[in-house]
Amino acid sequence: MATVTFKNDIVCNLAGNEINVGDTAPVVTVVNCNPMLQDEQVGGEGKVQLVVAVPSLDTGVCDAETRRFNAEAAGLDGVEVITVSMDLPFAAARWCGAAGIENIKVCSDFRNKDFGNAYGVLLADGPLAGVLARVIFVIGKDGKVTYKQTVPEITEEPNYEEALEAAKAAANA
Repeated sequence: MATVTFKNDIVCNLAGNEINVGDTAPVVTVVNCNPMLQDEQVGGEGKVQLVVAVPSLDTGVCDAETRRFNAEAAGLDGVEVITVSMDLPFAAARWCGAAGIENIKVCSDFRNKDFGNAYGVLLADGPLAGVLARVIFVIGKDGKVTYKQTVPEITEEPNYEEALEAAKAAANA
């Protein structure tokens, strides 16, 4: 079982099936934050996806990360960027409106935790049990994971440049 830390001293185990580079990305459904609460698909073939799992948009690090990927997404031709959290879609919609998020899909895994379990990024214990760890996946057109970054300390930001380069490489493959 993979682990991450919270505030450098609390170890949190990740539940679900650990997905790594080279694995076929599971196809799961999450809920977008538009008023109709429509389903969005993570995984599958035919398009490149940059999937960003975050604990909650209502934290400073997740806020900064989602804003950064929103800004960078405008320059990612052929890449669908999806941020997934456990935030309720209504709260995510309010946050997106206030933050001016327009270039990415912001979705919730609140219904069944299918994404968290299928990708092995659900925090199983610790003070944040039940939310997602900070993990980034790039899924290629063939439906396989071409990149994975698990941020070892959940209160820190990811390596944006590395993730963005991986997404660009997958789009150009």
